[in-house]
Amino acid sequence: MTSIVRAARTATSKADFSGIYTAPDPRPYFTALAPLEYQVPAHAVPVVRAEVDAAGRDARARTLLDLCCSYGINAALLRTSIGLPALGARYTAPAVAELSPDALAAADAAFFGAWMNRPDLRVLGLDASAPAVGYAVRAGLLEHGFAEDLETAAPSPELAAALTTVGTVVCTGGVGYVGPRTFTRLLAHLPSDVRLVVFVLRVFAYDEIVEVLEAHDLVTHRLPGTVRQRRFVDAEEQAAAVADVRARGLDPAGKESAGWFHAECHVSRPAP
Repeated sequence: MTSIVRAARTATSKADFSGIYTAPDPRPYFTALAPLEYQVPAHAVPVVRAEVDAAGRDARARTLLDLCCSYGINAALLRTSIGLPALGARYTAPAVAELSPDALAAADAAFFGAWMNRPDLRVLGLDASAPAVGYAVRAGLLEHGFAEDLETAAPSPELAAALTTVGTVVCTGGVGYVGPRTFTRLLAHLPSDVRLVVFVLRVFAYDEIVEVLEAHDLVTHRLPGTVRQRRFVDAEEQAAAVADVRARGLDPAGKESAGWFHAECHVSRPAP
C-alpha cells in the first residue's frame, strides 16, 4: 500500500493536506488520499446530478461551479462514467509515474474524453491553487478555471461574470477552508435561483453559511444520514474529531468513533 503523507495539523487538529493541492498534477493527491479510502466525491454524484436535472434543461441549469475544485475530481465523476477508485488506480499506477505533468494532462484529456457520458454538463472550477485549477483545465475537465481565494478578496471581473451563468454550486470538502465570507462574495454574483449541494464534515459547523444563504432567500435542507469522507490519518486525528463532534452535540458512535470522518449533505434551493 502507498505510504500515507504525514501532515501538519490545522487549528481543529484535522490533518492538513494542503501541500497535495499545490502539486502540478493529481498524483500526490491520490497517493495521499487513496490509502485513506477518500470517497465523499463519489457520494456527491447522484445528489448533484439529481439537482442539476431538476433545475431544467437550459444551459444555465447544466452549468456547475465546483467550489474548491482542486484537480477537477468532481468534474471527472460528474461528466464521465469513471468511478473514484478507478481514478485512484490511474494516478498511482507505475505506468504514469514517469510522465511529465504536461504529458499526463494530455493523456488525461484523451482518457476522460473517451469515458464522457454527460457532455451536457458544463463545469467551472474555483480554487485557491493555481496548479490544481490549471491542470483540471488542461485535462479537459473544467471549461474554465479560476485560481482565486474569496476568503481574502472579491471575485475578479472574469469570475464575477462567469458566476452569472451558474445553475448549481457543488462543494464536497471545502467548508473549513472556506466560510461565510466566500459564500457571501459568491452570492453577490450568482443568479437568485441557484442551487447548492454542499458536503460538510461533522467537525465543522455550517450554521453561519446557512444564514448567508437565507439572506439570499435560499432554503437549506440537510439530507438524512451521513456519508464517509475518509479514514483518519492516526489516533490523534481521530481523538480530535471525536471531541469536535461531541462539542457540537453530535454522537460519534459508529461514525468518527469507528475510524472515519463523516460528512452531512446540505442542499439549498430558492425559497418557494
